[in-house]
Amino acid sequence: MIFLNLCFMLLVILVSAEIFTNALEHLGEKLKISEGVTGSIFAAIGTALPETLVPLLALMSNHENQTINEEVGVGAILGAPLMLSTLTLFLMAFSVLKHRGLQGHLKPEKTGLIRDLDFFIISFLFAGAALFIPHSSALARDLIGFIMIFSYFIYLLLTIRASKKLVEVGHATEASSPMFLEKIGLPNNYMIISIQLLLGLILLIYGAKGFIVGVEEASSLMGISTLILSMLIIPIATELPEKINSILWVRKGKDTLAFGNVTGAMVFQGTLLPAIGIILTPWAPRKEIYLSILITLISAIWIRFLIQRSNIKVWHLGINGALYLTYLFFTLF
Repeated sequence: MIFLNLCFMLLVILVSAEIFTNALEHLGEKLKISEGVTGSIFAAIGTALPETLVPLLALMSNHENQTINEEVGVGAILGAPLMLSTLTLFLMAFSVLKHRGLQGHLKPEKTGLIRDLDFFIISFLFAGAALFIPHSSALARDLIGFIMIFSYFIYLLLTIRASKKLVEVGHATEASSPMFLEKIGLPNNYMIISIQLLLGLILLIYGAKGFIVGVEEASSLMGISTLILSMLIIPIATELPEKINSILWVRKGKDTLAFGNVTGAMVFQGTLLPAIGIILTPWAPRKEIYLSILITLISAIWIRFLIQRSNIKVWHLGINGALYLTYLFFTLF
């Protein structure tokens, strides 16, 4: 019964992701904004809600064992960007392997991707540095947390500011198909787009939460520890919206939207959520945490190196998949 429920929730996520991305394309087209803003901000924040709720709910929980709450919170915070920078990018490449081949190119808009990765890498370095600051040094930790939160708002301003120029050079958001609600006779206006976005988002959150519950029940049957559950299993469930959205977009040739959805979510989850962890949890050094931050940074720096050369091939993202397997190996064995 548990596994049937998992399959049903996965189906809900797949359908809701299609509904959400379809409406988002039409919103971006109507607003005349770039694919970078649509993918890196609108899609990233919208689909990041399920995995954002997990650490927040865990840290605010009244569970009698506060250590478990903190492990779930920290694990979910660090597991999300790890999953995005490794497995999600690999799955994007794998989804177009048949059509583009190993030597096929992935061509996201360069300046936006560099901006996303620069903000993420610098912020995640701050998150790593905070591991070495004792929790008793509350002022220093709070300062790092504030800098990380503030950096996200700077990122938003720069991304929105760059939108007009990108639209002028041909990177405007364009809907690839009619809006679903439009097919049943409703007009294509902001109100109907908003209704479809809200419907897709509600279904995404419902599906993701249901999937998390199912995964937790299945994991408890298999005897998986809390930390491994939170760093490996929960992100797999909560990152499904980004994975599905990006796969849908990259298969349609919308590489900028696909990458922006992933790297924009990485910025969101590499600034705001670690800041919460630094301020509200011991954020103590552990081997699993060191390894998670290291693998995530290597993955992000690898993509940053490739995009600087304007040369991301399908096989390149196989390295990201290998990095995820490396993390699994050292964590589990």
